[in-house]
Amino acid sequence: MAATASLKSSLLLPSPISDFSGAALSISSQTRRRSWQPRGARMQVAAAADSKNILVMGGTRFIGVFLSRLLVKEGHQVTLFTRGKAPITQQLPGESDAEYAEFSSKVLHLKGDRQDFDFVKTSLAAKGFDVVYDINGREAVEVAPILDALPNLEQYIYCSSAGVYLKSDLLPHFEVDAVDPKSRHKGKLETESLLESRDVNWTSIRPVYIYGPLNYNPVEEWFFHRLKAGRPIPVPGAGNQITQLGHVKDLATAFVLSLGNPKASRQVFNISGAKYVTFDGLARACAKAGGFPEPEIVHYNPKDFDFGKKKAFPFRDQHFFASIEKASKELGWTPEYDLVEGLADSYNLDFGRGTFRKEADFTTDDMILGKKLVSV
Repeated sequence: MAATASLKSSLLLPSPISDFSGAALSISSQTRRRSWQPRGARMQVAAAADSKNILVMGGTRFIGVFLSRLLVKEGHQVTLFTRGKAPITQQLPGESDAEYAEFSSKVLHLKGDRQDFDFVKTSLAAKGFDVVYDINGREAVEVAPILDALPNLEQYIYCSSAGVYLKSDLLPHFEVDAVDPKSRHKGKLETESLLESRDVNWTSIRPVYIYGPLNYNPVEEWFFHRLKAGRPIPVPGAGNQITQLGHVKDLATAFVLSLGNPKASRQVFNISGAKYVTFDGLARACAKAGGFPEPEIVHYNPKDFDFGKKKAFPFRDQHFFASIEKASKELGWTPEYDLVEGLADSYNLDFGRGTFRKEADFTTDDMILGKKLVSV
């Protein structure tokens, strides 16, 4: 993007009222392009001098779908390691038959379970991959066999999480901040420690919240379901909690920019959007992106309810955002999508076409709204 995606603007807190209220977003014909692809000059990835033999662990659900397309477009040989339970490739909305046929003809598949460590060692050693992109690794024990099988590996690029940071009053999170060994992402933290301890060139990417077409986590979809049904949107607390979302295509670009980059060697990078947003602002942004009216937002105290195992809101109820300064400076990476534009991309290519990952469940909403009506 232009100057709005600069580091300086990434440190500004947007006004949820001025940014997201008002008429529905008008999506230009330029935005409606085949937006599964990077937008021309904005994708400033230097073509590799030689093609790499690349293994992507995962690659058929969300992040890997977009990453594998960029890697193939860059001329690399890409193999997806999956259990084979889902189609290896799928045609994306806006992708022509010819483009899809070209991509799918170039992608290879290695069927297996990464928990079968003997198979992983044997099959990977036989292939002799140059680079591994580990998209779905959660535990260090899953990564060690890959490193053992590929002693001459040029680079191991790992999808970690900003969830490894220790909760703090001082934000945004930087890559040097304290981490939480007890977080639910402790397996990713232990994997980073394993990579650091081994004689391997590694790069770890820590996304905050990821959104975009094909998202299997109920992030934007949670809001879209309620907006489509014309229901109020329950938001915990005062709704001024600040968080951050990064578009999946921007994340894929950062992964590609890390490949063969000496500045990415044995480094960690936060990746997300350039601006931060409040919970209420996010509800308004989703409405604007999908062309819905201004939403009715209902605030509630989560402590007043027992939701059991159900999750009443898709985000952690706290301030949670990270600086992307390091990736901008060292990788030359700039987020392409601002939040409303990115949400519109997600809506137009996915939910707005009638496709989504999970059916709407308004059980917790009804509990909240029922209590609110009784107390009025």
